[in-house]
Amino acid sequence: MASEKSLMRKSHFMGTKIRNLRKRNHLTMEDLSARCVRIAPELAPSVSYLSMIERGKRVPGSAMLAVIAKVFEKSPDWFLDDVPEEEDITPDKGRRGGINGMALEPSFLFSRDILQIAIPEMLSQTGVSGRQFAQLLIRAHQEHHQNHFPDLERAADEVGGKNLHLTAEDLLAIAKRLGMKVRFFSEGAAPAVDENGIPQRQLVTSYFEPPASIFINNLLKTQPERLKYDLAVHIGHCVLHNKDGLKRVLTVGDGMGAPEPASSTVNAQDMLGAWRDFESSFFAGALLCPKVPFRQLLERNGYEIGTHAKIGVSASVAMRRMTVVSPYPHWHYFDAYAPGKLKAVYRGNGIPLPWGNMRQVPDPCQHWAVFRMLSEPSDGSSAQISILDVDGSPRIYCCESVKVDDLAGNHHVLCAGIDLNPAIEAQGTDALSLAEELKHQCVSAGGQGPIPAPIRRQLMSIARILNINWVERGIDKGARLICSRGAACPRQPACYPGSCQGR
Repeated sequence: MASEKSLMRKSHFMGTKIRNLRKRNHLTMEDLSARCVRIAPELAPSVSYLSMIERGKRVPGSAMLAVIAKVFEKSPDWFLDDVPEEEDITPDKGRRGGINGMALEPSFLFSRDILQIAIPEMLSQTGVSGRQFAQLLIRAHQEHHQNHFPDLERAADEVGGKNLHLTAEDLLAIAKRLGMKVRFFSEGAAPAVDENGIPQRQLVTSYFEPPASIFINNLLKTQPERLKYDLAVHIGHCVLHNKDGLKRVLTVGDGMGAPEPASSTVNAQDMLGAWRDFESSFFAGALLCPKVPFRQLLERNGYEIGTHAKIGVSASVAMRRMTVVSPYPHWHYFDAYAPGKLKAVYRGNGIPLPWGNMRQVPDPCQHWAVFRMLSEPSDGSSAQISILDVDGSPRIYCCESVKVDDLAGNHHVLCAGIDLNPAIEAQGTDALSLAEELKHQCVSAGGQGPIPAPIRRQLMSIARILNINWVERGIDKGARLICSRGAACPRQPACYPGSCQGR
């Protein structure tokens, strides 16, 4: 056991290890303090002192540490900094979506004050703008909660009455009831560039002008799906944010004429504006596709993407809402523009990104469905079963993609997909072993091929339980190996020279 002086120098992970052990054993701080009292009353930490230990504000003496260690049947040395295991200092938050978190340890280097200095420096050095960072934070929040925001759902239900078939006229009437005036303007698409300097065409579809005016592009009169979405967003802004006096502009295509310069500061007002934009957009989806009736519609139609046409909403709105209303929580959604831009991302199943949405990568995996749809003509169903290594273990995914054009004439691909491993595990099958076997079959077949009959039968059973038609179509087409980056290509030979084959 370390001396009292050396204990101070080796205690950076101690509080985190105690907290994580306590939570993994489902103990409150009161429980832990009481158990220490039973072992050695004179040495047991009080609840308040235990709280300070866990937060790194106090370091227990060696005798007190020995009592805490006794509760968990650990050696006192286990709590010190020497070669800590990652799981000892990473909170176990369960599989809640998004990528795995990182341990913010040692805590003195991840203090609020240090982060306030380091984050702007990181943004400046990496070229990430404040706007991009705001979107990243919002996406992480969205994925952590797996797209469940009951307060926004309730607000939309109160306004729309859970009506699954709202028309543009219905939405105009709602806007009028809320005291908003709707006017129309004429403006065509114009050349623009996104944050990465990639040329695209941009079109302003609508905007809100304080105190209560909504301006709609005349082009939307011929596009009722987009007209309904824009009206729903502005209604959301009115209901949720009480027409907060800020101008809100909705566009298709990226960029406002020039790439946004990298900024080393994150403006709090801009961050709040980005969050309110997200809330208004989520509200719009909930208003147009109320949760219960939309789920019932999807169940009747096997979650087919084309179901969106039955209620007059865009494929984008319908696919994003699938990730919310489905009883199966392990979804992802991509909105991809050529040559390698993800405009919208949701990863409630933690799937890695096929490329960055802040900058292009030099070795994208060409076998992701969104890549293939961007560069290849679509023919029939785009459903795809994919095998992808995530954190060193193979996972089986299935997705369905659709190629669309936005109002500015930009081609893009929408992709909705699920992680099948949890569904396989739910049926009592070892998903990891099944995925390993399917991966081996694909590697032996050069990277893709038919699914062996025994695995096919199991996956078909899962598809029917999930009631997602395109999973069955993906199984019929076989399986394909994909990777997070070309450097990790599992194919033999690899798609990129110098990659780590067989990983």
